[in-house]
Amino acid sequence: MAKVKWGVVGAGGIALRRTIPEGIIAAKNAELVGVYDVNIEVAQKVADKFKVKCYEDEDALIADPGVHSIYIATPAHLHYRQARKVLENKKHVLVEKPITLKVEEGKKLVAFAKKNRVKLGVDFMMRFHAWNCRFREMVAGGELGRIVMARAQLSCWYPPIKGAWRQNPGLGGGGSFIDMGCHCIDLLEFILGTRTREIFCRTARLVHKYPVEDTAVALAEFVNGAIGIADSCFSIPDNSSKNILEIYGSRGSIIARGTIGQTPDG
Repeated sequence: MAKVKWGVVGAGGIALRRTIPEGIIAAKNAELVGVYDVNIEVAQKVADKFKVKCYEDEDALIADPGVHSIYIATPAHLHYRQARKVLENKKHVLVEKPITLKVEEGKKLVAFAKKNRVKLGVDFMMRFHAWNCRFREMVAGGELGRIVMARAQLSCWYPPIKGAWRQNPGLGGGGSFIDMGCHCIDLLEFILGTRTREIFCRTARLVHKYPVEDTAVALAEFVNGAIGIADSCFSIPDNSSKNILEIYGSRGSIIARGTIGQTPDG
């Protein structure tokens, strides 16, 4: 089996904790060949850990002909610039969410990918949880009847941290909803097999003192007429967060715990 050779831009954080060991290394059709991070010490430690090349320049990694695809796990404000460079080098790119901070930039990346005939993806990994895939099949097969309402919650306790880009609106674009609520919307669309037609979101800063929302609830109407609720907070203790998925139809319902998040529960 031919393997896709991956390079990682933004080697610390989620890349080190999850994507590299649980995604790239674990996949039979993937191979990690190099990493880059703005913190060269972090990049070198990750490179040493997985016995791959450490790049001191992101352009060198992106341009390396031995690299087929790039995974971008950097602060959100860098995504457009970095992903565009990858696509212009005619390579596939997987970007952490949010894909960009502006809708126009996201559309441009889609256009670049189509022009260069390469793949552009966003790392909404919860779609691939075995139970979430099964729920999608159940909905598509009519086992729940007509879907009338669905809800997804993803919350955690995220106190103020000095230098945290997710708590800086200029770097992360927002707070709990753009960081975690987007997973909820994506998962509801995936399971219901539809898209969002209209959405209203209420955000607030109720607990923490940073300049982005720590509490958010969205009410959505899907193209198929179903109503959706997505709530995501940085203001609920981890041991109190339910991280729950609910799907209600005219013939039955699904209530799942543990299929939203970073652990393979459920």
